Amino acid sequence: MSKQKIDRMHKGFSLIELLVVIVIISIVYFLGFSGVEMGKQKPKALTSLNLKSTIMKSDLFTEEATLLCIDKCRSCYLRQGVDSAFQAYEHSIDLKDTKAYTLDARESLLHMEYGRYQDRDICLMLDFYKNGSSTQIILKNESGVYFLPAFFGTPQKVDSLEDAKDLWLKNSDLASNSGDFY
Repeated sequence: MSKQKIDRMHKGFSLIELLVVIVIISIVYFLGFSGVEMGKQKPKALTSLNLKSTIMKSDLFTEEATLLCIDKCRSCYLRQGVDSAFQAYEHSIDLKDTKAYTLDARESLLHMEYGRYQDRDICLMLDFYKNGSSTQIILKNESGVYFLPAFFGTPQKVDSLEDAKDLWLKNSDLASNSGDFY
């Protein structure tokens, strides 16, 4: 072979050929991944079962937070700490017509009445703390009855308000006797 042919074979790609390859790869990438946001998951709709975990993973939660819901639990607001203002919870909410219950001093079920916010009845108010605890509460809506423990365990769906009350009392006994394990 002549020296000219050998030089042409080892010349490599031209700048134009490299630019064309980069443009083709860019077009394929943007067509394939245009609707995909990597690394960011959309929060799930707030439900009675995922309420605690969703709020604690929220961008608005830092160390302490309060969730407040109005309009028969169709609109919710979250505030950081005690002194900051409430901000609208922007993600979807599936808590419609939720009623909140607690136990009174005689261990009887008590429907919670929280007052008003923005001249509307508050249907739910929960506090969340940096140690992973929250307000212990029983929620009831058209989907069922739910027990949300303060510290241990995960929220549970139960058959009735009485079953939720039994779980509350059992959970309270576990918390009060936790020193027995040390």
